[in-house]
Amino acid sequence: MRIGVPTEIKIHEYRVGLVPQSVRELTLGGHEVWVQAGAGEGIGCGDADYVAAGARIVAEAAEVFAGSDLIVKVKEPQPAECALLRRSQVLFTYLHLAADRLQAEALQRSGVHAIAYETVTARDGSLPLLTPMSEVAGRMAVQVGATCLQKANGGRGVLLGGVPGVASAKVVVIGGGVSGTHAVETAHGMRAAVTVIDRSIKRLRELDVQFLGAIETLYSTTETIEREVRAADLVIGAVLLPGAAAPKLVSEAMVRAMRPGSVLVDIAIDQGGCFETSRPTTHAQPTYVLHDVVHYCVTNMPGAVPRTSAFALNNATLPYVRALADKGWERACAEDSGLAAGLNVSAGRIVHPAVARSLATAAA
Repeated sequence: MRIGVPTEIKIHEYRVGLVPQSVRELTLGGHEVWVQAGAGEGIGCGDADYVAAGARIVAEAAEVFAGSDLIVKVKEPQPAECALLRRSQVLFTYLHLAADRLQAEALQRSGVHAIAYETVTARDGSLPLLTPMSEVAGRMAVQVGATCLQKANGGRGVLLGGVPGVASAKVVVIGGGVSGTHAVETAHGMRAAVTVIDRSIKRLRELDVQFLGAIETLYSTTETIEREVRAADLVIGAVLLPGAAAPKLVSEAMVRAMRPGSVLVDIAIDQGGCFETSRPTTHAQPTYVLHDVVHYCVTNMPGAVPRTSAFALNNATLPYVRALADKGWERACAEDSGLAAGLNVSAGRIVHPAVARSLATAAA
């Protein structure tokens, strides 16, 4: 099979769908890999590295899309890329369609078979292709939140870990999944006072054991979220409903009640965001201030650390890329129900139930 890797064109997106090591595995397996010139520069891998791995370098994205059976990307195709997709082609990338009707409609018009990393499921119910980027986003959320708390950046002027004699910042993490856990771990490591809120008692017990009782664990109710958000210096939204739009757990009224200079970091923004006041931002303009609260809502957070992110992502995606290339998408999905769960759009139809429900609800 011929596999195409275009250069990412989303603003300040430096990751790449396949790193040279992955290309080598695929070419050794008898597949062709076409890589657009400069695609790996953002992770420190030049065209020569790809050639050494067996890839063919092509100049333009249009050539990659036109000549490839399988397109492997990182971020959702932008409008110009959607126009290059064609019927019977396979697209393998992050999509996040529940919050993106325009992209969903463009993929339907193209006739492409689009498999979304974020809904591919492992046997234990986990999301193996979302996990590495959730790990990165969770750790990054604390870093960017700490930066946003600096006075020059609009924050309260609070040091996350405090100093002897001065209280640490209060960090509230809503959601105890992969990204939330990594946010908790990082904030706790920086000596912040950390509270995690989740609706699973089982998960709260696990977190209590993991952190030896050093963090506060609270069951999720509207009253609990309202109280904790009001008292927080930094709130990190880390909720996830696979394939569906994120629930709005923090209302605008709650944001209004926060202290001036507090910070919200919405990891769930790819799925529409879990704060009512969230709107997508970019690495070029990552924050905005509303109701005197700093909002960080970048839709491709891991793109800020592309080398770490691209290699971590490839560790997870390569087995699936090989399956798609070796077997074709229909057989690969038939033999792996978890991969089949990643199929969001096929031959003009939205086929993932949660995505379809979310898009229908948004249109109502």
